[in-house]
Amino acid sequence: MATKEIMPQADRTMEYEAFDVVVIGGGPAGYVAAIKVAQLGGKAALVEQDTVGGTCLNRGCIPTKTYLKNAELIEYIQQAARRGIIIENPAICVDMEKVVENKNDVVTTLTTGVEGLLKAYGVKLYKGTGRIAKNKEVLVDEKKLLKGKKIILAAGSKPAVLETLQKEEISVLDSDKILDLKEIPKQLAIIGGGVIGVEIAMIFRAYGSKVTILEMADRILPRMDKDLSAVLMKVFKKKGIRVITAVKVEDVQKEGNMTVLNLGEKGTLEATHILAAVGRTPNLEAIKDLGLAVKNGMIQVDDYMETSEAGIYAPGDVNGRSQLAHAAFKMGEIAAANALGHKEKIKLDIVPNCVYTTPEIGTVGLTEEEAAKRYDISVGKFFFRANGRALASGEKIGFVKVIADSVYGEILGVHIIGPGAAEMINEAAALMDMQITVYEASKIIHGHPTFSEAFMEACADCIGQSIHLIPKG
Repeated sequence: MATKEIMPQADRTMEYEAFDVVVIGGGPAGYVAAIKVAQLGGKAALVEQDTVGGTCLNRGCIPTKTYLKNAELIEYIQQAARRGIIIENPAICVDMEKVVENKNDVVTTLTTGVEGLLKAYGVKLYKGTGRIAKNKEVLVDEKKLLKGKKIILAAGSKPAVLETLQKEEISVLDSDKILDLKEIPKQLAIIGGGVIGVEIAMIFRAYGSKVTILEMADRILPRMDKDLSAVLMKVFKKKGIRVITAVKVEDVQKEGNMTVLNLGEKGTLEATHILAAVGRTPNLEAIKDLGLAVKNGMIQVDDYMETSEAGIYAPGDVNGRSQLAHAAFKMGEIAAANALGHKEKIKLDIVPNCVYTTPEIGTVGLTEEEAAKRYDISVGKFFFRANGRALASGEKIGFVKVIADSVYGEILGVHIIGPGAAEMINEAAALMDMQITVYEASKIIHGHPTFSEAFMEACADCIGQSIHLIPKG
């Protein structure tokens, strides 16, 4: 039953509704947390200022995958003649109005589904901006008061801003805005060669843009295994995507319809459109009046997802521990369970990471460089050019690389670039989580012909027993 209470901070009487848990943010961490609270028997409220689903469903994972599927289809058409399929008029034209419409249809289907789930579980959805006040109170648009025994802050993140580009006359796209473009950029400069940058590069190069990636590190995907970066660099060169590494944008100037980027010693670059893809920063507006521990812009949490203030939890992008939607799902579940009195810890050392370029990339665990610093390792590698399914499909670029402890055979890391990598990596993650060794993994019978046979062969190569590789030495 709604009750009335005097609210000093609002300086007026305000009706409130009480909940076991109030969740702020309806993205992957937030909506999952709210549903989990309901599954465990709690009364949950969810506050979301936009459409539920967060960045992932609305402006990130799902929209980019619809665009990347288009890029993949274009590549299939371009390769058809080589496979004996003759298309009499092979000219390809991309209708961006239709592309955006299709993307929006997919997004709406998924976000509507999430709203349906929330309703089915009895989660009360409040549309508005949530702010945490005192005593586990949440103000929605400074008008509606919600009281929670516990609060879960899952406010997500926003695209990071480059100060160099902040000029009134310069229009800069971020990873949100570029997915609503209804024109194909003639010359697209992408600042940042991480996951977002390389996926957007692949999309718009396929659509017809002239694309250049500018990366401060000495390679694209600098946080991933070096061998993956090397293969993708070769693929990009073949596709006509220019990559400039070890570079910094020092200044930008508007010259007519073009923007000129000053790259210091590496000269200048002209572009019709600029995308800043330099990462994301947590949304902290909801805690501006609280003294929560924050480090480098990220809310500090323990392995139970609890902040420095008891009873307030912060799963997902706001804590910066892993800015991946699937990690946020799990963090949201953990936060919800603990908010209702459980004691569950998060485990983030075995989280798959996927890049949906062509070829795809899937990685989990330590890179070879990281593993070599901590263990005596053995490395197994199997190339897709020796895999029957890959050859039959015309997708022979790439490899599976398995890194193992040479003493006990523990799988320390798996890195895949090639067909189906984003699906295959989940088998590797599951086996690593169950502490299956390369000795055991190499004996698992895989269907033939399948791409995933390459993983089994790479495990076998770690111990010198791959059947379909020429013996080393």
